[in-house]
Amino acid sequence: MRRTLAPRTLALETSGRTGSVAFAEGDRIISEQSFDYGLQNAARILPMIDEMCRAEAWSPADIQRIAISIGPGSFTGLRIGVTLAKTLAFATGAVLIPVPSIHVLAANAPADSNEIIIVLDAKRGQIFTARLRRQSDRWTEVEPAHLGTLAAILDRSPRPVHLIGEGIPYHRESIRDDTGIVLTDPSLWIGHASIVAKLADEFRAISDPAALIPLYIRKPEAEEKADLADHA
Repeated sequence: MRRTLAPRTLALETSGRTGSVAFAEGDRIISEQSFDYGLQNAARILPMIDEMCRAEAWSPADIQRIAISIGPGSFTGLRIGVTLAKTLAFATGAVLIPVPSIHVLAANAPADSNEIIIVLDAKRGQIFTARLRRQSDRWTEVEPAHLGTLAAILDRSPRPVHLIGEGIPYHRESIRDDTGIVLTDPSLWIGHASIVAKLADEFRAISDPAALIPLYIRKPEAEEKADLADHA
């Protein structure tokens, strides 16, 4: 087992339609691999991590931190990512660092943006959203992650405001003919594990893997249906 002054971090991003895994040493990204997300690809994540470990001559015991994009986002993706992060933490003894997915996406924001809205589709005409403001070189939450509508959060937001997130195409009807609303490039709508790794120092670590839970905001649809059936 090798220990370095700069902590070795395994980062996972599974909150969106595209997932990724990254290795970092301190703030230096060592490697990153992406994959099209889906249940059919979930079984590939652990072998991918093993291959990356071999390529970098890392042993599991070398991993000191596991940073995970904690949500909101895809229910299935978050559940798989968090389960994997917990399993790896138990196996390696690494601490877990949950990183809010809204901050991962905010890190993609253009340099000229000062106010952004995260737009993630939550179905039923709703979005998982948040509003963040740039202060110095960091993003602070003006409105934390919540369930709402794009029209409502736009009504509360100053201009100009940049929109970021994979939910934008599903809610274009809420985007008025307003020159103060800026649609960012679609390449910026996807979170990356390398960003999760770089943000790890900004968030508190969890020493007990069992304490890690996804930030769902709303219950998965299957659980909501079960609750309705129980109260029927």
